[in-house]
Amino acid sequence: MLPMVLIVVVFYFFMIRPQMKKQKEHKKYIEEIGVNSRVVTTAGIHGRIVEVSDKTFLVDVGNGVKIRFDKTAISLEASKALNTPAA
Repeated sequence: MLPMVLIVVVFYFFMIRPQMKKQKEHKKYIEEIGVNSRVVTTAGIHGRIVEVSDKTFLVDVGNGVKIRFDKTAISLEASKALNTPAA
């Protein structure tokens, strides 16, 4: 019985807990970004936020083309990398 309990504990600390932390971080990031923030979507589309609503962003992707995206479509890692100045 002890090996099964250890497997569950290891699974929790190496799989479930980091995923929950990542979800909280993504939610916080989505709540903080606003108009004129540069973002990258999960599909790889780069743009600047023009309008924010409850569940969507209106993103200007260039040449006056604006696309509406769901807030969950914003990539946390790619957007942070885009907004971090190069060393």
